[in-house]
Amino acid sequence: MKIIKRNGSETAFDRAKIVNAIHKANAEVSEGNRLSEEQIRTITDKVTALASDLNRAVNVEEIQDFVENQIMDQKAFAVARKYITYRYSRELVRKANTTDAQILTLIESNNEEVKQENSNKNPTVNSVQRDYMAGEVSKDITRRILLSPDIVRAHDEGLIHFHDADYFAQHMHNCDLVNLEDMLQNGTVISGTFIEKPHSFSTACNIATQIIAQVASNQYGGQSISLTHLAPFVDISRKKIRAEVTAELANVAVMEDTITAIVEKRLREEIKKGIQTIQYQVVTLLTTNGQAPFVTVFMYLGEARNERERDDLAMIIEETLNQRIQGVKNESGVWVTPAFPKLIYVLEEDNIREGTKYWDLTVLAAKCTAKRMVPDYISEKKMLEFKVDKNGEGHCYTCMGCRSFLTPYVDQDGKPKYYGRFNQGVVTINLVDVALSSQGDEEAFWKIFDERLELCHKALMFRHNRLKGTLSDAAPILWQYGALARLKRGETIDKLLYGGYSTISLGYAGLYECTKYMTGKSHTDAEAKPFALAVMQHMNDKCKEWKAKHNIDFSLYGTPLESTTYKFAKCLQKRFGVIPGVTDKNYITNSYHVHVTEQIDAFTKLKFESEFQQLSPGGAISYVEVPNMQDNIPAVLAVMQYIYDNIMYAELNTKSDFCQVCGYDGEIKIVEEDGKLLWECPHCHNRDQSKMNVARRTCGYIGTQYWNQGRTQEIKDRVLHL
Repeated sequence: MKIIKRNGSETAFDRAKIVNAIHKANAEVSEGNRLSEEQIRTITDKVTALASDLNRAVNVEEIQDFVENQIMDQKAFAVARKYITYRYSRELVRKANTTDAQILTLIESNNEEVKQENSNKNPTVNSVQRDYMAGEVSKDITRRILLSPDIVRAHDEGLIHFHDADYFAQHMHNCDLVNLEDMLQNGTVISGTFIEKPHSFSTACNIATQIIAQVASNQYGGQSISLTHLAPFVDISRKKIRAEVTAELANVAVMEDTITAIVEKRLREEIKKGIQTIQYQVVTLLTTNGQAPFVTVFMYLGEARNERERDDLAMIIEETLNQRIQGVKNESGVWVTPAFPKLIYVLEEDNIREGTKYWDLTVLAAKCTAKRMVPDYISEKKMLEFKVDKNGEGHCYTCMGCRSFLTPYVDQDGKPKYYGRFNQGVVTINLVDVALSSQGDEEAFWKIFDERLELCHKALMFRHNRLKGTLSDAAPILWQYGALARLKRGETIDKLLYGGYSTISLGYAGLYECTKYMTGKSHTDAEAKPFALAVMQHMNDKCKEWKAKHNIDFSLYGTPLESTTYKFAKCLQKRFGVIPGVTDKNYITNSYHVHVTEQIDAFTKLKFESEFQQLSPGGAISYVEVPNMQDNIPAVLAVMQYIYDNIMYAELNTKSDFCQVCGYDGEIKIVEEDGKLLWECPHCHNRDQSKMNVARRTCGYIGTQYWNQGRTQEIKDRVLHL
């Protein structure tokens, strides 16, 4: 069994330390009030058993709580007082400086909590360590100065989660929908250098990657670009290549068809090089936070302005899919699945059925999903139904990163606008804690629910007010040079924070467990589903109420819990104990999702979750867990066609692993040893994470740097839906 110390480092459980601590408290009281050696052994045995029953690494504070409670159970109140007093005095000493110990363990790479915090950051790398060190300072300032004590306390107790506190000290926001079209067509400035409109497709791709890196270094969430914004440069290259070929063959008698064939061949090569630039630069670039840019590439034929551009866009999409199917080489030269860029493919009338013009592209997308877990799929049909603006018109557009969606917006000229908009930040409510705090009383549930939502409202206003007054000079690439706006130097971004131009997100987690506790049934049960839908509607109603009050676009967001799923689970177990079916896992369920252990087929799951997805206008994604599908592409296509007709945004989770020791190319398994979950090659039993490549989708995007114990258990527990 492992213990996580206060500085985040991990060590073996040592019951002798419990015995020594009790002896010290025992020695401070009169002999008549002391515990016997037998009582001390009983307490130690009980604490050991309680810790072991949690089936996860336990932190020091939890062990001390167990000890304190067991001393009280023995009626040794004088000893308990001494033990509590000692804990309190040590806590005061620790609070004198809250960051030094954390930073030192970061530098030495032995902080287990941080190592498992982000599945796409390698904490042994200097740039990542610098980002984490800065983050510790930011969190310290945020907790002591920038947030009110009630918000900090609610965050610590797991009632809510104040996301990205490690960036809150700076005036930074969450996610972006980058206006790549404006930047490429009208020019931009990168690091003080003016970049004019590119004169070829390959140059446009190169500039796009530089923009991606700059944007990623000036915000902390995901960003999205559209391949449609690159499509006009295909014809620019075509005309340029045609002029070159015509000049080369000026003195040669050739047919026009021959010239066209040569031009198209060279054009294809340029498209290939351009897409390679995007793929390889994105996976090899390190931004200022020490990771590859968290970028999503949107592939939507319906965005093209004419047939020529649409066909050129189709060529770009085809090349993008082919290169992702191939993957990237790891250090051993083996083709593996990269985490980024994330790909989204839009299913539409021209590509969803055999015989439609772009059906072959959809088949290629299915093969890519079976091999590399991307692209994910947006249904144009359902999105036009869900995303309707004030003019009554539906719109299809990409999320920002993995799932954060803007709400429909019409500008002053009555035109819809999505590119150039952003999200201000997220605060998530723990629905499971609301339910357990009510003790199953529905009247108490709604009262507590409103109290917690008001805490979230207050925390979200801290986020908004932190951005208010930010000068455009803070991030010129965003606010001055077109990624999000073209503001003047010295101008604040305030006008972009109101009126729906940007969104701010109320996140939620654990709808399944909340419903299970309150009704005794899964929310997939017909009797429990109305309660779950009522919870969702209530949060939407609150967002509408806050929007009317502040003229800020509050929106409900299906939180992609990563490390927080473990944090919430630990807090719930600490506050309420282990409740079968509710707190007996080391994770809670993401947003509205069906529980990962529930036996349900892919089509039923997607249909059920579509109703809840519609009630998460600020962002949501559904998935189905599938086996290796590379030899069953028709089944993948069947799921994709079902997505088109039934749900706005969904993905297929398959497996894509490689063992560098023995060359095994299959699913790396999760095994348990000494209470800890480990990754192991089923062929050679290699457990060295540095000598294997594991890719799993956990939060709407693919992670490749492993996960904390809670998320790892969730991955292990997943059942197949197909």
